[in-house]
Amino acid sequence: MSTPATTAALDRLPLRDADGNYRVVIEAVQGSRNKLKYEPESRTLELHAVLPLGVSFPYDFGFLPSTRGADGDPLDALVLMDEAVAPGVVVPCRLAGVIEAEQQKKGGKPVRNDRFLLVASSSHRYRECETLADIAPDVLDEVERFFEFYNRQKGVAFRPLDRHGRRRAAALLEAAERKPD
Repeated sequence: MSTPATTAALDRLPLRDADGNYRVVIEAVQGSRNKLKYEPESRTLELHAVLPLGVSFPYDFGFLPSTRGADGDPLDALVLMDEAVAPGVVVPCRLAGVIEAEQQKKGGKPVRNDRFLLVASSSHRYRECETLADIAPDVLDEVERFFEFYNRQKGVAFRPLDRHGRRRAAALLEAAERKPD
């Protein structure tokens, strides 16, 4: 298992591994109230937020390295897998789809901040999950409500715009991919 202290800049890893899997760097662990955020300058994960009592991340959550969204951060990713992994771990995944969304700070302009949905390549429980259509609609509804609540706690409005499958998600990832320096 890699740890932030012993790795190169996690946000600059290639988006895909040698087998063609997408990489996701985990920042928040399923079942945890803690949201960590990768800080590229120090190459560490720092505590970014703590969710209120009774609320936790529904799945492991992190970012897709070598990407940048409209908010200036790497693109956000939610990973379906059998067990939670430690923060800072890089999980090889296959892309299932995307929840296109926008966020708006109070008094600010709306900014796109999509949530990409991926499945851990080694997952047993989700091995049959290939596309967004394979994820139950009530699960997608719960994920959207979680992000609405999570952002509201920070004074930010989160508004889902639409849901799309792999093709649209891959196009959005390609458009946001930063090539190595």
